[in-house]
Order: sequence, then C-alpha cells, then structure tokens
Amino acid sequence: MVDTSLYAAFLIAAFALCMTPGPDMMFIVAVGGRGGPLTGLTAAVGVACAMFVHAVAASLGLSALFLTLPALYHALRWAGAAYLLFLAVKAFRGDDGNGEGTGADPGPGRRRAFWRGAVTNLLNPKVILFNVSFLPQFVNPALGHVREQFLVLGCTITVMGVLVDGSVGLLSGKLTALLRRSRRVARGLDYFSGTVFAGLAVRLAATPK
Repeated sequence: MVDTSLYAAFLIAAFALCMTPGPDMMFIVAVGGRGGPLTGLTAAVGVACAMFVHAVAASLGLSALFLTLPALYHALRWAGAAYLLFLAVKAFRGDDGNGEGTGADPGPGRRRAFWRGAVTNLLNPKVILFNVSFLPQFVNPALGHVREQFLVLGCTITVMGVLVDGSVGLLSGKLTALLRRSRRVARGLDYFSGTVFAGLAVRLAATPK
C-alpha cells in the first residue's frame, strides 16, 4: 500500500520533527507542569489525535481549502490565538491547576488537558498547511490507494507523537510535581505556563503565514 523507500524517509523526517522543540512541545510542557505527569501525557495524546485529524483532512483534500480561502485561514488563526490567550488568563489566575496528588479527582483535569491539546492543534492553521505540503511528499500515486497511504502516514506520526511528546509530558509533570510542594513555586509554575500560552498566542497571531 505504501512505497517502502518513501515510508523509510518519512520515518526519519517525522522523527526529526517530533524531536525538534516546537509550539506543541512547549504547550505539553506547560500543561504537564500545571497538572502533573499523567496530565502532560494526556495533553500529548490530544495533540497527536489532532495530528491524525489533520492527516485525514489532507487525504480528503479539505486542508487545501486554506490555500484558496485566505479568510478561512485567518479566522482559524485568530480563533487559535484567542483560545491560547484564554488558557493563559486561566493559568495566571491559577484556575484549573488540577495538580495530581492534591486530593482532587484528576479525571476532569485530564479530560480538559486532552481536549485543550487537541483544540489548540486543530485551531493552528500552520499545522494544516504543514500537512498539505509535508505528507504528499511521501505518497506515491502510482501505487494507488492514495487516501489509505495518507492514513498510514497519519497513524505513524500519531503514534510517534504520543511516544515522543508523551515522554516529554511525563518528565515535565514528574519534575514539577516535586516542585509544587512549595506554594510559592506552584504559583511560579502557573505564571510560567501562562507565559508559554500567551507567547504561543502572540506567535500565532503575529505571523500570518
């Protein structure tokens, strides 16, 4: 179903991309820092699932709409920036900091982390345009089953993202779980997370393409 040589090249390129620190990784670090190891891992799973959705959209040709409809691109860009600013405000206020080991039920916090990771990635038009330009390079139309090839690539980068970013989320969560025993440090971590979210929002809003 897939070209083995192209797939081997894709594995190398995808691994390099996953290992390179970027907005998604910073987001996961910030979430793990606020909620603990499992919350960071859950955020990574949310981001990875969103990447798979992008791959499906690319296979259906939906992502190409952003190349022909600039207004849609900018609307999604501003929606993503606004959502990140919303998360920044909540972090600065200390809301939803569902630290593990605090006695509270961590379930809702982990679900929020999953959806926040997914929504943040889905509302980033840069990720959509990236998939439009990146994934087709590793699809061989001569083999047929083009959509299936996209899905294989999407599943691969989803699993790779969970393994790499999930490890980052776990490590950041474990480190900050120790630091959060101090209330002053805990507030400092909230401010750090808020700064990360705000910085990502500014980055998304300030660079149109």
